[in-house]
Amino acid sequence: MQNKKIQRINKQMEYNAYVKQKIPKPNYIKNCFWAFIVGGGISAVGQGIHNIFKETGFNREDAATITAIILIFFGAFLTGLGVYDRIGKSAGAGSIVPITGFANSIVSPAMEFKREGFIFGVGGKMFALAGPVLVYGFSSSVIVGLLYYFFRR
Repeated sequence: MQNKKIQRINKQMEYNAYVKQKIPKPNYIKNCFWAFIVGGGISAVGQGIHNIFKETGFNREDAATITAIILIFFGAFLTGLGVYDRIGKSAGAGSIVPITGFANSIVSPAMEFKREGFIFGVGGKMFALAGPVLVYGFSSSVIVGLLYYFFRR
C-alpha cells in the first residue's frame, strides 16, 4: 500500500517536471513593453477624444462622459469583430485595465453564449465576468462613501 503511494507520488513529480519543462517561459520585458504601449495608446486616444470635445464647447464633465461612452463603444465593437481579443493576446493588462477592457469583459461572454438565446444566453451570461467586478466595486464605493461621510472634518 505504502509502495503504491510512493510510486504515485513519483509519477506525479515526474509529470510536474515534464509539464514545467514544456511550458513556454514568459518574456516579462516584452510583455511589460506591449502592455505599456497598448495601454498608453488607448489612454492617449481617450485623452485626444476628451480634448476634442472640450475644444468644441463641452464642459469637463460632459467631455469625460462622452469620451467614456465612445471608448466603451469601440471596445465592444472591436470585441464583436474579434480584433480586441488579438490585441489582448499581445498587450495583456494594457488592454484590460482601460475602460475598453471592461467593455470587452461584458461583450465576450455575451457573444460566446448567443446561441443559447437572448434571454438565457446573452442576457444571463453577459455579466458573468463583469458581475463580480461590479458587485465589489459598488460595495467598496459604498463603504468608502460612508467612511468619508462619517469621518470627514
